[in-house]
Amino acid sequence: MVDNMKKTIEDLLEGTDIKINGKRDWDLQVHNPRLYARVLAEGSLGLGEAYMDCWWDCKRIDVFMTKVLSARLDDKVKGNILWSLLWARLTNLQTKEKAKVVGEKHYDVGNDLYKAMLDKRMTYTCGYWKNAKTLDEAQEAKLDLVCKKVKLKPGMKVLDIGCGWGSFAKYAAEKYKVKVVGVTISKEQVKLAKQLCKGLDVEIRLQDYRDVNEKFDAIISLGMFEHVGYKNFKEYMKVVHRCLKDDGLFLLHTIACNRSATVNDPWIEKYIFPNSMLPSASQITKATEGLFILQDWQNFGTDYDKTLMAWHKNFTKAWPKLKKNYNERFYRMWTYYLLTCAGTFRANSISQNQLWQIVFSKKGLNKVYECVR
Repeated sequence: MVDNMKKTIEDLLEGTDIKINGKRDWDLQVHNPRLYARVLAEGSLGLGEAYMDCWWDCKRIDVFMTKVLSARLDDKVKGNILWSLLWARLTNLQTKEKAKVVGEKHYDVGNDLYKAMLDKRMTYTCGYWKNAKTLDEAQEAKLDLVCKKVKLKPGMKVLDIGCGWGSFAKYAAEKYKVKVVGVTISKEQVKLAKQLCKGLDVEIRLQDYRDVNEKFDAIISLGMFEHVGYKNFKEYMKVVHRCLKDDGLFLLHTIACNRSATVNDPWIEKYIFPNSMLPSASQITKATEGLFILQDWQNFGTDYDKTLMAWHKNFTKAWPKLKKNYNERFYRMWTYYLLTCAGTFRANSISQNQLWQIVFSKKGLNKVYECVR
């Protein structure tokens, strides 16, 4: 039985350039033969959990995942996706109460972890590597890109939906002399963001985006839309429309998928970002129809590969100090998260991830919008 299942996995891997117990860095090293049945029955969830359980290893998980996704193996081994689809259709996984779960489970996991892993400004979104050589440079370039795209000027009032640890708020207040209101559902982010932005014209709130009801000259959202959920896309856009002044600009920075879906990868959903999903282009445009006019759409998804690999390098370098607060299973989980995600952006296939920055206006502009790159 085990031999038959191993043969099935080997057949699936045919054409991917991946071998079981091969000698190359991207080959699977199987420690427990029950892995084959687990992957065939549970798909990506079983593969990820088996790695956390030390059933297999791979020196270059990022390369392994790139090869798997480039060969579209994710379409062939779906595991328990049907139940996830049904559950997503019957329930709203991103209500105000359920939205708090990702804050508690992911963003509140420990500020020491994020301080060690991220850049000096603690920016937990994709960097912009066009002219950057380091993670710090890439993140500052991204923050400046956002400021320029929404045409910030001194004295403006800006809303940052999903403000994280205040990296954009601090940068915009320092460099562009604007007032920033940042909202997040993470208690740990609020605590640290207030410290980092102390002395600046920045207000950090523990608040759901749906409860914001005031006017802003510009609105930005960096890496938060992935937590909104397709059932709430329209409501999200209505909130932004309500809060944006008529002549203002709104920038949406989000990881996205080339194909419309209603659920996330099962392993990512369970261990990293609960109640999350990636939007598609059609889902975004449908949600904005009748509310906004599209001004600009930029894709720099391949930059997320570099960003994730930089985060992984920082994480592994800091692990000797971090491990007093986290166990070995967490180390394998976090390693798998960072490297598999890097692989999804590197694969850049029709079913895989993109990183989009989209600029909207409410009523159009009285002149041509000048795109910034």
